[in-house]
Amino acid sequence: MAVTLDDERRAQMTKKLQGYFLEEFDEELSAFRAEGVLDFFLERLGPSVYNQGVQDARIYIMQKLDDLDAEIHEPEVG
Repeated sequence: MAVTLDDERRAQMTKKLQGYFLEEFDEELSAFRAEGVLDFFLERLGPSVYNQGVQDARIYIMQKLDDLDAEIHEPEVG
């Protein structure tokens, strides 16, 4: 699954990259070059970051389910 961004988020990320390059490297990036950098990161790093987010969410949900079981468990009278 490719990591994709909607048009609004893509425009925001492009502007952030332009600001970062200007601030950190004193280099102005055109929107075209910034989109190229963004595409590179999405392709090369996006899947790893996405997978880590999914794994983190899974662990969080599993912990909450374990907590839920402890909170609502009623002992059975035998």
